[in-house]
Parts: sequence; C-alpha cells; structure tokens
Amino acid sequence: MPQGLHASAVPGRDVLLSFAGELADIAAPVATRWFRHPLDIDLKSDKSPVTVADRAVEQAVREAIAARFPAHGILGEEQGRERLDAEVVWVVDPIDGTRSFITGYPLWGTLIAAAVEGVPEVGVIAMHALNERWVGAKGEETRLNGAVCRTRACRDLASARLFTTSPYYFKPDERDAFERLLPLVHTTRFNGDCYNYGLLASGHIDLVVECRLEPFDYCSLVPVVEGAGGVITDWAGQPLGFESDGRVVAAATPELHAAAMRAMGL
Repeated sequence: MPQGLHASAVPGRDVLLSFAGELADIAAPVATRWFRHPLDIDLKSDKSPVTVADRAVEQAVREAIAARFPAHGILGEEQGRERLDAEVVWVVDPIDGTRSFITGYPLWGTLIAAAVEGVPEVGVIAMHALNERWVGAKGEETRLNGAVCRTRACRDLASARLFTTSPYYFKPDERDAFERLLPLVHTTRFNGDCYNYGLLASGHIDLVVECRLEPFDYCSLVPVVEGAGGVITDWAGQPLGFESDGRVVAAATPELHAAAMRAMGL
C-alpha cells in the first residue's frame, strides 16, 4: 500500500487521483457555462460573493462523491461539512476566485483535494477558463496537463518573485510582517488566488504569502506544491491541515521558505 494510505477501507492513491480528475471534469462544464454571463451575486456572512455557479459546481461534485464513495466525508465551501471523521474527506472549493469569476477575469479555478486521516494526499488545481490543470499526490511528481513540472531553484529573497492575492486581506500585524518581506524580493505582484500556486509549481514564481484562507482554499495546494519540489506551511512553519489558521507561506525551495519566514519575523 502506498505511503500515507493506512487502512484497507481507503482507496489506493491511483484511485483517488483518477477520481479527483473525474470530479474536475464534472466541474468544468458547469462552471464555464456561467463564466462571462450575467449572474445574480449574493453576499455571504463574511461579505464574500457567491453565485449560482459556485453552488451548482459544488452540488455536482458532491453528488458524484456520494455516488462513488458514500462513506467518505466532504468539506465544501458552499454546503458545509459532512463526516469529517471519515478516513477520506474530499475538500472542495467549487470556484476559487469568485471575484475574478464575476468580473470576467480568467484566474479562477476549482480546487479538489482528498485528505486521508486529515492529511492532504491528492490535490487538483483546475483552471477551467485557461485549460490548465495541476495534479499532485503525496510522494509523486506534480503534473501540469500531464507533463511533470518543477519549482524554480530559487534560494534567496533577492531573486524571488512574490505573489499574494491582495494585501488588503492582511490584518495590521500580518501586513507588517508581509511588508518586511516586500523590499527584500525581486518582484511582487497581486491577484491570482489559486493560480499563484500553480505558477509556483511550474517555476514561474517563487513565493506566495497569504492569510484568511480556509481548508477548501489550501488543502488541494499542498500535494501540488510539495510534489513540484516546493514547501508550503502555515506561518508557524507547521503542515497545513483542517485546523490550520489560514495563514500560508509557500516557497519554491526549503532555503527560500526559511529566508521568507525569517524576514517576516516568524
């Protein structure tokens, strides 16, 4: 049995990988049907937007999971949590980057992860509008549209390309830490959501620093980044899991990750 899959009731990694791809295939036509079309936009309790597209994608994915693996758990952004004590929990963000989606900007995607005993084992970043899909699995090389991809061999901040979705998401103390990092890096860009982590896995950027993320935002990113040779942790340097506080540092190399953490005073 592959490392990390401990119980006989747990499907093998190849099965989880294949099914994660099937879920992304299911999500694609549902999401793209609504992209750049008029939409009613609701605001959730945290003031973030949600649309019929978010709800329809998650519903389609949930139905597929229930039909194939009825004993598995599900953690989704729009419809909550079911059976989080199950050995396998599917973690779903139907449209990561809803603000991009509703403004016609193509940097949004569907995130799908399979967590085994609380550890993200399989992850998919599916950028439907761009026809790009990163697939990662614990202990295996990450692939972009079937081809192996790797992070850039960047080890020093002076050469690093840093992205964050928005500096406005940081609380004052978090922004102070982030701004200690800014003058030390080569390039800084904003926006991107989940796409940033795909760019990191493919060697185009080197650092992503974020906060206010939920498990459905980051669980799928872990196998993708790690399988490409990168490092992704919380701001305390600990592995990301269901109970993490939503603050993330992802880097192309262990040396760059350590340098970023030191520069931020973490």
